[in-house]
Amino acid sequence: MAVFPWHSRGRNYKAEFASCRLEAVPLEFGDYHPLKPITVTESKTKKVSRKGSTSSTSSSSSSSVVDPLSSVLDGTDPLSMFAATADPAAPDSSRKRRDRDENSIVGSDFEPWASKRGEILARYTTTEKLSINLFMGSEKGKATATSAMSEKVRTRLEELDDFEEGSQKELLNLTQQDYVNRIEELNQSLKDAWASDQKVKALKIVIQCSKLLSDTSVIQFYPSKFVLITDILDTFGKLVYERIFSMCVDNRSVLPDHFSPENVNDTAKETCLNWFFKIASIRELIPRFYVEASILKCNKFLSKTGISECLPRLTCMIRGIGDPLVSVYARAYLCRVGMEVAPHLKESLNKNFFDFLLTFKQIHGDTVQNQLVVQGVELPSYLPLYSPAMDWIFQCISYHAPEALLTEMMERCKKLGNNALLLNSVMSAFRAEFIATRSMDFIGMIKECDESGFPKHLLFRSLGLNLALADPPEGDRLQILNEAWKVITKLKNPQDYVNCAEVWVEYTCKHFTKREVNTVLADVIKHMTPDRAFEDSYPQLQSIIKKVIAHFHDFSVLFSVEKFLPFLDMFQKESVRVEVCKCIMEVFIKHQQEPTKDPVILNALLHVCKTMHDSVNALTLEDEKRMLAYLINGFIKMSVNRLAMETRKVMKGNHSRKTAAFVRACVAYCFITIPSLVGIFTRLNLYLHSGQVALANQCLSQADAFFKAAISLIPEVPKTINIDGKMRPSESFLLEFLCNFFSTLLIVPDHPEHGVLFLVRELLNVIQDYTWEDNSDDKIRIYTCVLHLLSAMSQETYLYHIDKVDSNDSLYGGDTKFLAENNKLCETVMAQILEHLKTLAKDEALKRQSSLGLSFFNSILAHGDLRNNRLNQLSVNLWHLAQRHGCADTRTMVRLWEHGGPGERHKPTGQSTAGLNTTSVLIFLFFPLNNRAPGGSVKRSVSAQVIISWFVTLSLASRSLLSAQSPFGSSVPLSLSTSPLFVPSQNENKKTYIEIAAIPGHTKI
Repeated sequence: MAVFPWHSRGRNYKAEFASCRLEAVPLEFGDYHPLKPITVTESKTKKVSRKGSTSSTSSSSSSSVVDPLSSVLDGTDPLSMFAATADPAAPDSSRKRRDRDENSIVGSDFEPWASKRGEILARYTTTEKLSINLFMGSEKGKATATSAMSEKVRTRLEELDDFEEGSQKELLNLTQQDYVNRIEELNQSLKDAWASDQKVKALKIVIQCSKLLSDTSVIQFYPSKFVLITDILDTFGKLVYERIFSMCVDNRSVLPDHFSPENVNDTAKETCLNWFFKIASIRELIPRFYVEASILKCNKFLSKTGISECLPRLTCMIRGIGDPLVSVYARAYLCRVGMEVAPHLKESLNKNFFDFLLTFKQIHGDTVQNQLVVQGVELPSYLPLYSPAMDWIFQCISYHAPEALLTEMMERCKKLGNNALLLNSVMSAFRAEFIATRSMDFIGMIKECDESGFPKHLLFRSLGLNLALADPPEGDRLQILNEAWKVITKLKNPQDYVNCAEVWVEYTCKHFTKREVNTVLADVIKHMTPDRAFEDSYPQLQSIIKKVIAHFHDFSVLFSVEKFLPFLDMFQKESVRVEVCKCIMEVFIKHQQEPTKDPVILNALLHVCKTMHDSVNALTLEDEKRMLAYLINGFIKMSVNRLAMETRKVMKGNHSRKTAAFVRACVAYCFITIPSLVGIFTRLNLYLHSGQVALANQCLSQADAFFKAAISLIPEVPKTINIDGKMRPSESFLLEFLCNFFSTLLIVPDHPEHGVLFLVRELLNVIQDYTWEDNSDDKIRIYTCVLHLLSAMSQETYLYHIDKVDSNDSLYGGDTKFLAENNKLCETVMAQILEHLKTLAKDEALKRQSSLGLSFFNSILAHGDLRNNRLNQLSVNLWHLAQRHGCADTRTMVRLWEHGGPGERHKPTGQSTAGLNTTSVLIFLFFPLNNRAPGGSVKRSVSAQVIISWFVTLSLASRSLLSAQSPFGSSVPLSLSTSPLFVPSQNENKKTYIEIAAIPGHTKI
């Protein structure tokens, strides 16, 4: 293949900038402004008719700001028009109906029972052996479809008799997990029996499970047992309701959601009554209560007042339960069902609470005390068993309750001697705003409580949880903290202490300064350091750290807290320490906007990053590595490199011995840390960014090391990369990185011990050896960018520089040997581009060939010296190659004519930076030497239309030369259609065209 010589066009960047600068237009300040509202004078004419007089017309004018959206509607809201034509009585009835519906539905602000279920099961556990009675059902319960009704009734009666006679099996010595598995088996058996139409068996399973709630032999496990059993009751109630509801649906009608008993057919009502009659025949109180409560919603099928009549009756039934623990959970279940089916019936909820207060003294009675002695349970361990049930009852009562009712609850608690258990439930259930405004009153009540049954520190913990959600009166805040911390700091048990301190740290951070926070952290260290107590409280200590950094976003303030760093030293376990470091770095990256120079902060965060880096091993998951890389990357980019640049700014580029050593240390830290990152492009971009920082601080050898590392990393770039969980081709990202890399290489000086442009040569070798996609043209686009770079390197003065760094324009001073080496590289790159264009001479690749040829032509036009004959000839060949086979864009041709029409042709272009006027550019570009007559005149064989077409094209080409500002910027695409701009005149019989030499390997155009 013939080699085309390259001659770069001389550039005067200052002149080009001046010629491309927008013309300054004087601004006349008038009344008009595009953002100023329009003032419209509106004239209204209306007719006024009066009794006994003729109609008169009155006019009024007003100046006002008119809303364009309102003016479209002509002042009338279409929704208001419909409302005006509606029935006037409808709003009142609809409002009443809406209020009734809102009262019958619990809002999203009510915490559901499901959210408490997991916490109860995790908190109330036991290691003692449990027992359970399993129902051993017989096959007699299966009735065939052909059985007569009397036989079916007889079979069911026999089943009930069989159950009464005790066809049960008691399982003893079960662990807690075995017990839970057995309960789940019963729940599944209930569903299977129901699905197989064995309703009596399903009822017997529910009765058997309900009887388990009367057993308090393992009293510590009772709250968890209650949760498991009530899950079965809920399943049973749902199955019964859905069965009766399905009986109300036929082919003619469907029962609406808010139905009335009149919409229910007789068959469904009879079935519903049958279920209630069956339940009423249960002899024992507790199973009868729970099973009836589980199907309480079915009363809607019978009467409108069924639920409101049943709730007081069931509340009174609970009075027959002697064990106070069993009774309070029965009340909790009734309140839960009542809130689901009729939350507007508050009377039954209040009655349950007042009945509980009357029987609360039974807790200290002989029966309960003897039971505790038998089971070896202390009173402080027994009283917390009431908390889940009492908290739920209080939550139901306090939901949308008025202040007067809540005040009444407090007064009743005071009458009982400020019982700690009741007080804790009040603070757990009532609104945080209500507690916060009365915080000093609650502190007084806490002081008067008896600590023997329920510890005071738990009361202060509940108070602190409320104060974290709502603010107390400003004048009481410090006194509240002092009163609470007096009790908390006296706790001897480290676990009790840290549970309370975890809550009150947030209150301290929210309302006080770093001085008070430092005092609290010092006290935590004092209590948790002896006997390495912190090893058992990592979750609480981790929560404290999260709360502190959540309120102190300014790390200069955070690290000025004296005890913050010693507090971090308590995290000795590696996994916990890494999690804490991740939390700190996340907050730093998110909130640290201002650059920091504090050596304490930087040293601490460097230690944090080192901790995260050292935690990575062969078993670390990819997601974890990606997260750690993101955090370390953010710190390096924000802190180390920024610190080096801030140091340069302070020293104004003139480093002293100390600052130069410090900057080199920062650069070295980045160099040894970047390889630990996982993302390939993260490493490439950080190498480039850190190399730029090193270059700006006159660390030339370090900058070369960064750039060499980036070049050596390019072959490792995979074909696809994972972006947001999806595999994407990586060539576009690599192209973007290399373009940024080229712009930096322009100002990188050559190393004295290496060859000319050694970094560019190494990069070209890597690009040549990289395996590109078969149908990809990115390699040629990169070579085109390299051509732009080499053209910029051949200029006498480069477009930009780094202060106090001599680039190659200063080092070589336009030496001919340097320019020869540069042009030789350009010729090699051009040969690669032309070779690739030759391979695209296929039918399926002609469009790509046209696009690449046009792009290459544009590059030559912008950066090449077209006075060279061979380069001139190559550009013409590329131009015609781009239009060959009709692949040029016609719309682009039209736009070129619009921008480069006759008006443009007459503009003076003699001040072009290339030193050519329009005529000379026309001659040198489109009239090679073999088409010129002796003396430089053009042969007369060229048609006038063709010359005019070329002339229009050249007007745009000359503007492209003028507008080229950066050697790496994308040039304006020139894509012209093969159809001529001008149609030849009718009297022209023959057109002659210039014979143009083709690109080697191609036929003549």
